[in-house]
Amino acid sequence: MDDQKSVLGDADVLVVGQRIAAVGPSLDVPEGTIEIDASRGIVMPGMIDTHRHMWQTAMRGYGADWTLTQYFVWYYLSFGKVFRPEDIYAGNLLSGIEALDAGVTTTVDWSHGLQTTEHADAAVDALEAVPGRFVLAYGNIQAGPWEWSTKPEFKDFVSRRITGGDDMLGFQLAFDVTGDPEFPERAAFEVSRDLGAPVTTHAGVWGATSDDGVRLMYENGFATPGTIYVHATSLGTDSYQRIAATGGTVSIATESEQSCGQGYPPSWVLRSYDIPVALSMDTSVWMSGDLFSAMRSTLGADRSREHLEAHAKGNTITNHHLRAEQVVGWATRGGAKALGLDDVVGSIEVGKKADLVLIKNEHSPAMFPVLNPYGHVALQAQRADVHTVIVNGRIVKRDHRLVDIDLERARSVVESTVDYLQAQLGAQEWDKGMNPDVPETEILDNPYTYTGYKSEVTHGG
Repeated sequence: MDDQKSVLGDADVLVVGQRIAAVGPSLDVPEGTIEIDASRGIVMPGMIDTHRHMWQTAMRGYGADWTLTQYFVWYYLSFGKVFRPEDIYAGNLLSGIEALDAGVTTTVDWSHGLQTTEHADAAVDALEAVPGRFVLAYGNIQAGPWEWSTKPEFKDFVSRRITGGDDMLGFQLAFDVTGDPEFPERAAFEVSRDLGAPVTTHAGVWGATSDDGVRLMYENGFATPGTIYVHATSLGTDSYQRIAATGGTVSIATESEQSCGQGYPPSWVLRSYDIPVALSMDTSVWMSGDLFSAMRSTLGADRSREHLEAHAKGNTITNHHLRAEQVVGWATRGGAKALGLDDVVGSIEVGKKADLVLIKNEHSPAMFPVLNPYGHVALQAQRADVHTVIVNGRIVKRDHRLVDIDLERARSVVESTVDYLQAQLGAQEWDKGMNPDVPETEILDNPYTYTGYKSEVTHGG
């Protein structure tokens, strides 16, 4: 994943301290070096998730059948309000551990459940309890960003908990721009500018945010190279050109976009504007918390759209434009560039921090032969194939098992949160929330059913 897109066979990676010290065949290493046998495996950069609502992970799978509207109603308007600081902690703790287990070494905590700074302290406490690399994207869906970002207690939180230049815990502001012509979000953008903290925003979400939001950001000088536009599905030409012109990145969450209604996953249109892309998985209340599924679904959605557009014109696609190599790049270096960490992580190069993943599974028939490493990572491998994970030079997973991570404690705090939420809702409301109504389906008459004839099959005995 270096600038030359090198693929090395039978090579070693030497880690000394926090950094990659050497890459190449048959390296000489200092006495006492720990050796990890990576033969018949793939060593790749740690993956980077640029948009994950970690606080919702304690409700894993609860909203599997939700639309985006049902998600909004549940979290924004109703029961998201009952989350306590300890519930934010529980979700973040489990999500951080889950990310490492799946080879995601850097995760943006798109933390829009921070109703108070006590909630924010709990979020950071959980992130600091997990040996991963994180970015806290501070948000609060229960108040306007011009309200919470200008309060003294917010500024106090930043001064207490966020250390400038700490590449283990970065900082962003997370809020959406509604398109109100009065542009009330200006105050929050000014705070972000004063803090030197980039903004990450859900842009181009069908029925929620539109071209007006991107236009207002651009016209007021707040569209910057550090801005991350999440989803960016339901936008027009002017918005994509503005994002491209200002150097912003789009974080695609393909599984979410396919299932929930933000709009068609936009990689196919972003390519035509040469807009940088990073990947994300959104929330475990719906989707799996790994980027293998994100890579696979993004390739599928992009290629499906390419075929569909061609077929509508009577044409046939004979060569795919989006390749496995590109989506692996989006899951690694694309995320690093989006977060301003490209000189720190995202590739296996001497001098960079050692965030590394070994894909290897001697017990899986799907892990041999490895002929096309990019294709194997994007379309064959799964989280169960993550053998070793190293973050900042520290081994956090080895031989498919997490190292020095207390899963039982995570289980305990998550169970407490689930018990609390169930008690708050009551059994009936809890079940109703998890099982939304199925709309009635109208079955149209089939004009090709000419008679009442039904075929019969006689089975001999």
